[in-house]
Amino acid sequence: MRKLLNTLFVTSEDAYLTIDGENVVVNREKQEIGRFPLHTLEQILCFSYAGASPALMGGCAQRGVGLTFCTPRGRFLARSQGEWTGKVLLRRTQYRLADDPAECCKIARNMIYGKLDNTSRWSIERTKRDHALRVDTAALEAASAQLKTQADLALTAPDPEMLRGIEGSGAKIYFDVFDRLILQRKEVFSFENRNRRPPTDPVNAMLSFGYSLLANDCASALESVGLDSYVGFLHRDRPGRNSLALDLMEELRACMADRFVLTIVNNRVLKASDFVFRESGAVLLTDEGRRTFLRRWQERKYETITHPFLEEKLPWGLVPYVQSLLLARYLRGDLDDYPPFLWK
Repeated sequence: MRKLLNTLFVTSEDAYLTIDGENVVVNREKQEIGRFPLHTLEQILCFSYAGASPALMGGCAQRGVGLTFCTPRGRFLARSQGEWTGKVLLRRTQYRLADDPAECCKIARNMIYGKLDNTSRWSIERTKRDHALRVDTAALEAASAQLKTQADLALTAPDPEMLRGIEGSGAKIYFDVFDRLILQRKEVFSFENRNRRPPTDPVNAMLSFGYSLLANDCASALESVGLDSYVGFLHRDRPGRNSLALDLMEELRACMADRFVLTIVNNRVLKASDFVFRESGAVLLTDEGRRTFLRRWQERKYETITHPFLEEKLPWGLVPYVQSLLLARYLRGDLDDYPPFLWK
């Protein structure tokens, strides 16, 4: 099994990254503020406008270290990657199946089933079980039952268009009760509906940021096993969009991002002062809030679980990589179906 290495998060907006021997060096106002051995890193996620030196980009590419650039607020900008070697037959198979609606639907059905099942069991049922005296159990039970029905419908959807409709209906059912899963400080962390670009409340701000991090992890994992993260089976092709990464993260949203945000809120990790409330209505994480979020996100990735399909113990951070491997095995014909991540 692959070893989970560290992710270097660079949150200072004016930080500039360079390379010195086998170390990545973080500079600010021409002063070195930190250095980290490249061999300990899996990827570098840079939220700086200053960027990185070409030498560092080349060094990361040669060593297989992912280098991703985002805006300070988490919007993806670009990714630097090395030369793709080998696995051309795998990508040919991926492109061929992506052009076949029936094959797309076969793969996407399992991904959406995984999403709806995890949403029902991992988010809603867990909250209902752990906090029965503090939540409206009848409302959560009704939503969970509806999601299970939608999950069953997903397995028989005849085409990708109907599957997208089922996924959209399931998302509405879920987010209609999402506010009931929030148990602390509702005066700050209330949730009315899912909104983005920009998010207009702290919960949506955290969800958007978490989804950006998860999408980056999924894209990196897919590319590491030889797949093209831009050619998906459910999300339509669009220039600059990691469609396959968005496909893969669907089944992981509830258990890796949504539950993480709920834990942040319900454990009082962040407070109102960790957000910027702009006159335009946009709500964003402050620099300190973002650092706290990222630190907890990285800690969460090292927590150990037992993978439901492989029945092997591994850290949460390797789940996107393992699912990418399973998808690659299916495309090669080693598996009869793609097994989605069904968290128990």
